[in-house]
Amino acid sequence: MGLRRAIDPGDGLVCVVGAGGKTTTMYALAARTSRAVVTSTVHIPIFDRAVTEVAVAADPVERVSAADPSSFPLGLVPERAGSDRYRGYETATVDALAAAHDGPVLVKADGARMREFKAPGEGEPRIPASTDVVVPVVSVHVVGKPLTGHWVHRPERVAALADAELGEEITPELVASVLAHERGGLKGVPPEASVVPLITKVDGPEHERTAREIADLVRERAADATVDLPRVGLARYDVVETR
Repeated sequence: MGLRRAIDPGDGLVCVVGAGGKTTTMYALAARTSRAVVTSTVHIPIFDRAVTEVAVAADPVERVSAADPSSFPLGLVPERAGSDRYRGYETATVDALAAAHDGPVLVKADGARMREFKAPGEGEPRIPASTDVVVPVVSVHVVGKPLTGHWVHRPERVAALADAELGEEITPELVASVLAHERGGLKGVPPEASVVPLITKVDGPEHERTAREIADLVRERAADATVDLPRVGLARYDVVETR
């Protein structure tokens, strides 16, 4: 199954959170979707090569309304932050952008410092109220690794959510417990939004077996949650399957 079917943005607002492939997921979706806008509510690395154009605009609604059809997928950011990043918009600004645009808006809604797994901190994720789909991302490569800052962003928060010890081996059960936790992968999800967890870097048979185990555990753990979790995606980026 293709990425576009696993995570169907339609003309809605999609927020990607977590670690291990957020930006790759956004750019892949943008390339597969008509009239996509890529933006952020947090700092985002320079991504000019991932879209047709990046526009720096204090008023993204005005900018997208005037955009030429040939400029999509279009990146929108409020300003540059140093040599390697752009700043993100306020969540209310992204709500207004999504309401004004007749295509999907894809949003990076937290950071992970290039790690494979994370739990959100205080003040994140920064998810706009009108979000239609939240995509918590984790890399399957983290399984078998120690629960340390080398692999995990905010390992102490992951340990607390999973009732684990720092330094212990990361298991599929540990990953699933955080993905399906209300203060983990489900944190900040608006009441009407759907959640589609995405397990990335599934690039071989062993990784696929592990990812499928995580997916089944997430669905079991989310059964009693109040959110809509219709499926879990497994991504290699040329192929995406769902459970």
